[in-house]
Amino acid sequence: MRFSLFVHMERWDSSVTHRQLFENLTELALMAEAGGFSTVWIGEHHAMEYTISPSPMPLLAYLAGQTTTIRLGAGTIIAPFWNPIRAAGECALLDVISNGRMEVGMARGAYQIEFDRMVPGLSAADGGKYLRELVPAVRRLWQGDYAHDGEIWQFPTSTSVPKPVQKPTPPMWIAARDPDSHDFAVAQGCNVMVTPLMKGDDEVVDLKRKFDAAVDNHPEVPRPELMVLRHTHVHAPEDPDGWRPAAAAISKFYRTFDAWFGNKSTPVDGFLEPSPESKFAGRPEFELESLRQTAMIGTPAQIIERLRFYGDLGVDEFSFWCDNSLPHEEKRKSLELFIKEVVPAFQ
Repeated sequence: MRFSLFVHMERWDSSVTHRQLFENLTELALMAEAGGFSTVWIGEHHAMEYTISPSPMPLLAYLAGQTTTIRLGAGTIIAPFWNPIRAAGECALLDVISNGRMEVGMARGAYQIEFDRMVPGLSAADGGKYLRELVPAVRRLWQGDYAHDGEIWQFPTSTSVPKPVQKPTPPMWIAARDPDSHDFAVAQGCNVMVTPLMKGDDEVVDLKRKFDAAVDNHPEVPRPELMVLRHTHVHAPEDPDGWRPAAAAISKFYRTFDAWFGNKSTPVDGFLEPSPESKFAGRPEFELESLRQTAMIGTPAQIIERLRFYGDLGVDEFSFWCDNSLPHEEKRKSLELFIKEVVPAFQ
């Protein structure tokens, strides 16, 4: 099982500049490369300070010039916000810039608050049909001339300019949760990325079961790969309460996610206050002891034990999700511990 880094610039107030956040992200990505991580993943989000990435492409193109081995993943671009020709061309250009290190994940999108601003009138629940049309169109454009007459997009004969370095195409990933999403991804020959969010490792087992069912449904397709994405924080064994600040920070992250996802308030200059803790009374998954068990929080030995379970389950890639509302210094120390104490156990 290999490791990757899932990272964004995240800003919780105006005390930290966007330039500083950019430098912080760069430091973590370079640490990940030096520590043997396979990929750095950066997604797409709009007009929200707590997840800053209006496009992963410029960040990844910059990192391409700062690195030599780590792969550069757009994880994920939001299908309804991209024309297939633009998606194919921008991804291929990143592949050229990085000399064949680009990977792209695609998703249907989740936040209605983004849809209301990017594609007014479209429900986020309808994003799946855009995803199902975008994926095969991008692949065809990478391979040569292609005209498209779909339900959503129509265009005459076109092609991706430039063409990607990787042949026949760069790796494509689909963010999947329900069985239909897994089945679509596998049928298209795409790798699958999943996140159990606030659920325990039983959810990882269930997501792997859905993936395996999709693989069994498509024996004509070589088995794709499966990535699990988890909020991760490693603390020193000599600090037995080191898990507590991480659990509290991840709780704040999810309560902020809830505020954005709920789409009940108007953001102020890109900020929304986290939903109040009182809203989640009776919701055990938000309690710190629960998050200690569900998020990948623990000492190096505890993390190794859980990751070995993932590896035995058949997970191909574990992505260290470091968006968690903690200060950069805490993220850096956690990643250092993971690289020093956890990664060697899997080499």
